[in-house]
Amino acid sequence: MLIRDNIAVVMAARTGAPDAFFGRDGRLARALPGYEERPAQQRFAEAVERVLRDGGLLLAEAGTGTGKTLAYLLPAVGLGRRVVVSTGTKNLQEQLLTKDIPLLARALGRDLNVAVMKGRGNYLCRLRFRSFGEAGSFRRLDEIPLFRAVEGWAPRTETGDRSEIADLPDTVDFWREISASSENCIGQGCPEFDPCWVTRMRQRALEADLVVVNHHLLCADLAVRESSYGAVIPPYDTLILDEAHLLEDVATQYFGVHVSSHRVDDLARDVERELKAGRLDARDVRSELETVRHRSERLFKVLSTGHGRRLAPGWMSSHAAEEAQALLLRLEGLRTAILALPERPETLTALSGRAQALREELAFVLAAEDDGHVYFVETRGRGVFLRATPIDVSARLQELLFEGLRAGVLTSATLAVDGGFTYLKERLGLRPTEELLLASPFDYAEQAVLYVPRGMPDPMSPSFVERAAAEIVRLLALTRGRAFVLFTSYANMNAVAQRIAGEVPYPLLIQGEAPKPVLLDAFRSTPNAVLLATASFWQGVDVVGEQLSCVIIDKLPFASPGDPVVAARIDRLRSRGGNPFGDYQVPVAILMLKQGLGRLIRASTDRGVLAVLDSRLVQKAYGRRFLASLPGARLVHDMDEVRVFFNPEATATVTS
Repeated sequence: MLIRDNIAVVMAARTGAPDAFFGRDGRLARALPGYEERPAQQRFAEAVERVLRDGGLLLAEAGTGTGKTLAYLLPAVGLGRRVVVSTGTKNLQEQLLTKDIPLLARALGRDLNVAVMKGRGNYLCRLRFRSFGEAGSFRRLDEIPLFRAVEGWAPRTETGDRSEIADLPDTVDFWREISASSENCIGQGCPEFDPCWVTRMRQRALEADLVVVNHHLLCADLAVRESSYGAVIPPYDTLILDEAHLLEDVATQYFGVHVSSHRVDDLARDVERELKAGRLDARDVRSELETVRHRSERLFKVLSTGHGRRLAPGWMSSHAAEEAQALLLRLEGLRTAILALPERPETLTALSGRAQALREELAFVLAAEDDGHVYFVETRGRGVFLRATPIDVSARLQELLFEGLRAGVLTSATLAVDGGFTYLKERLGLRPTEELLLASPFDYAEQAVLYVPRGMPDPMSPSFVERAAAEIVRLLALTRGRAFVLFTSYANMNAVAQRIAGEVPYPLLIQGEAPKPVLLDAFRSTPNAVLLATASFWQGVDVVGEQLSCVIIDKLPFASPGDPVVAARIDRLRSRGGNPFGDYQVPVAILMLKQGLGRLIRASTDRGVLAVLDSRLVQKAYGRRFLASLPGARLVHDMDEVRVFFNPEATATVTS
């Protein structure tokens, strides 16, 4: 969606000052039936306006219901210069573009000059699409009808964004081979550079005053700025980071290096396809291709038994080292053979560069020598992945992002731990000029109870799942379903699902049975539904009304110390004299728990029960830190008190 107008009109948006806009009789009240004035929203808007105007860095936690999105959008559109707004996911981008920005435009009585940008992999590459149509091959024949749908859509699209094809699954295999991903881009040397959908997206963004991106694109863009195709997001010095609690994890993902069997296979397929499309003989290249495939298969087979293994200098056996060296040599041989072709197209030259980059990254991960990274092996399905992940991204974020900002805002409903921002500032290396902590306007004491049963087994106990399932069945009987049951692991989710399937008389929706959007739509439209899910449903999910009247969390969401990145961060903190549990593991879990429980109360009319089936919340000393960081719902330990909350007439029964 693109809402555009000339710069003079956008500049005039400054007349929508926070006090005139958010007041009881302000512009927003006139545009939004049932509007409720929220002083915290105006206070936040004034702080954002101040930092955008004068420069600096604002950290602001704005509790659920504050209305933070409009509070930062109003000053942003009135600034008169380009502002980039980055949010957590593509879904939240869509919410901004289809809900919040149109409401702001309606309240201001004018159009706004806004462009949306997604990651390159969301867009069709004209060059690769044509090449695939001429010489591509399908890994799965059942995807051929889906490709025909893309063929019908491609001549009509005005954006090249795959989201326009409603029935194209996220997991469709051939899309990787026709998308405009950075690894495949040949930059300005491409014959399709001017009409390229990514080029056009960037041109629209260059002309806009508000550019809406997501954290994945933001961090991917930072990571590739030095490459031949350069940054996609236009230059900016003013940035608003919504859902800023996600930034460290996303930056960790994009600032690292990974090499997989899939990447080698994709490179080989692309080279083969370009040779076929160009009708090139290239016997030496084809010979090298076969050797690369053979050596890749041998190396990754050796590595496939090491899932989760952390790597250190000298980690390889002599056999693994021999196979690794052979693959490195053959990748160099492939690059040399391609460059030796007398009349090669630009696409093949780019593929020789991919072979070189893959060789260099593989050598870096295999050496495992940079102590700023943690190195490990993962297996997923048939894929084997070698990863080098930065242990601390704060210095890179400072260098690549924050040092270049004139003004920045980092906000979320969950940024603070222990009543302040010390944890976030240390993790991201921030030096804010202003900090703001705004509580939710919702009355949690009246709208919710927090149920924590006493005497639950330790979550590591073999009896925990059985007891948790029994508690969940009892709670769902009181709430008549209408619940999210959120787990910290697939193992617990599946075990509980199996146990309660025959005991809960309500529709059960289980993560993995359908894509996330389909499950959410089904939950919203199915009376008394119960959704069982894991991490991806703990945040960025919004269900308003009594359809969601209960959120149950199985246990405190401590990150597994068996995770290589978590383990490396624990080791580094300990080596520097810190307290890994108190300084890192507890704060991470607090923010995650706040996100999970935040799914329940999304409006002033919502009511319900928050349940955490982990007695450590009230038995351990660190539990007080969790409770102090949560909204002020009344803490109860007796199921009868939950019954009374939902049915006040039951008081007499309980107390008699």
